[in-house]
Amino acid sequence: MAKNKVIIVKGVEIAILQKDTSDFISLTDMVKGFGDDTMIYSWMRNRNTLEFLGIWEEMNNPDFKGNEFVTFKTQAGLNSFNLTPKKWINATNAIGIISKAGRYGGGTFAHKDLAFEFGSWLSPEFKLYLIKEFQRLKEDENDRLNLTWNLHRTLSKINYRIHTDAIKEHIIPNTITREQANLIYSNEADVLNVALFGKTARQWRDENPNTEGNIRDHATIEQLLVLANIESMNAEFIKMNLVQSERLLKLNQIAISQLKSIVGNAQIKKLK
Repeated sequence: MAKNKVIIVKGVEIAILQKDTSDFISLTDMVKGFGDDTMIYSWMRNRNTLEFLGIWEEMNNPDFKGNEFVTFKTQAGLNSFNLTPKKWINATNAIGIISKAGRYGGGTFAHKDLAFEFGSWLSPEFKLYLIKEFQRLKEDENDRLNLTWNLHRTLSKINYRIHTDAIKEHIIPNTITREQANLIYSNEADVLNVALFGKTARQWRDENPNTEGNIRDHATIEQLLVLANIESMNAEFIKMNLVQSERLLKLNQIAISQLKSIVGNAQIKKLK
């Protein structure tokens, strides 16, 4: 799980944590302006809430224990019926609610779909402000991601200029035509493409005839980082007069090694 992020709704700090690609909002923080955690239990024991939770799990959780859900539904409405987040999770294998222990960052978190529903139960006004601040957070994250992606695209282009200059100085004879030079540039670009993506630009285009852009336009942040590195390395290999086949093997090994190192890296995940 990623480190908690915080939004402020009606003067209340509400933590948001990311699990895989989903956002979970702290119900414990949400009730601070209304009461305490007992309000979460009251919400969960409500029959309409229980049905909503169960339907959400059935739609999103293949491991959800439906039989236990049915048992809870038959008990809902009885004075003796009570339901806590831990009881719900343990009995049904639910994934929409998370119960975290700990003095700092602990409490009950719910998937945003469920948290918004809880917000409605607390106060329609509170729900609207919650959604507004949550959307503001996601827009800020997207802006930072676009900025970072464009930064790495720019870095890749700068390194590619170093790469093409090395080709010009060490591979292209002075007497060939511009068309011949372009063919060599394209050929050397595909050395990088094959080393990193396992295919040439033409092969990618044939596999994706209806997709706009080129193979590099659809690269991940991790791939763009490695591309910037191997462009510089290929420029040095060219200056060392290494033959193309040898350079390709070296660059492929470097690309594999670097991708293994950075895929899953916590700092890279923050950029996504």
